[in-house]
Amino acid sequence: MYNKTPMFYSICKVVLGFIFKIYYKPIIIGKENIPKSGPIVVAGNHVHLFDQCLTILSTKRYLCYMAKKEYFDDKKVAWFFKWNGCIPVDRSKKDSNAKEKAFEVLKNKGAIGIFPEGTRNRTKELLQPFKYGAVSLAKKTDATIVPFAITGEYKFRSKSLKIIFGKPFNVKNMTLEEANDKLYKEVLKLLKKNKKK
Repeated sequence: MYNKTPMFYSICKVVLGFIFKIYYKPIIIGKENIPKSGPIVVAGNHVHLFDQCLTILSTKRYLCYMAKKEYFDDKKVAWFFKWNGCIPVDRSKKDSNAKEKAFEVLKNKGAIGIFPEGTRNRTKELLQPFKYGAVSLAKKTDATIVPFAITGEYKFRSKSLKIIFGKPFNVKNMTLEEANDKLYKEVLKLLKKNKKK
C-alpha cells in the first residue's frame, strides 16, 4: 500500500494541486535537489497544515507522509489522509508500527516526508528542536535526506509563500546526534536564506 501511488493521491495532486498553485502562488526553489530515484527522506520545518502540499507539488515522485494519529481519529479529515496513503504516527509513544511502514517504503526505494519538529511551530523561534525519527530512518535504510524550509504566509495570491530545498546528503557514516544536528543546521540555514529573499 505504501509503495504504490494511491489513485486518490494522483487525482488530488492534479486537481487540488492546480487550485493550490492558483490560489497561493507559491514559489518553489531548488526542486532539482530532490533525487529522481532511490530512497529519500524529505524533511523540514512545519508551520501550517498545508506544508506537505508544497513538497508534494515539488516532485513527480510519490511522497508518503508520516502524519500524527490524531488526524486519523478525526472523521472529518481521516478519509483524506488514509486515501492519500499517509502513515499514522502515535506521538505519545515510540510507534514501532509506523516506523516499520516507513522502513518498508524506504527499503523499496520510495520517498518519505516528515516534519522533524513533530508538530507545527507556533512559537516565535524560527525552528523547534528536532526529534530523531528522520535521521534514524535515513541511517537504517541508507536513504538520502533532502532538507527544506518553508517561509511566508498561506493567503490568497500570496507573494511571500516559498519553499526552498537544500542539497541532499547521506548520514550513513554519522552518529544519530551528528546527523540530527546537521539536518537541523541545514534547515535553519535554508530558513534564514529564504527569509532574506
